[in-house]
Amino acid sequence: MNELKNYMEDLVDIHLNKLLEEYKDVCKCNRCILDIKAMALNNLKPRYGVTQRGNLFIRIDESTNESNVKIISEIIKAIEKVSKNPHGGDE
Repeated sequence: MNELKNYMEDLVDIHLNKLLEEYKDVCKCNRCILDIKAMALNNLKPRYGVTQRGNLFIRIDESTNESNVKIISEIIKAIEKVSKNPHGGDE
């Protein structure tokens, strides 16, 4: 069965996990992480593809500095915004 996938979500996850290690004082509850991801994704161009279930593979060029800088920039903005009004462990 084919499914539609936004590969930008995977890229945001990869960069977000690395960036959160540098932000020791930011709330990392599930709700805050989802808020950060949603804010970042809303400001990034989606990268949709059709793939077979169980065979997900990122097919976009994640190695370009320009795309990585944009992704990291949007995640940092979202982290800073959410950190000003964290949920504090609320789910």
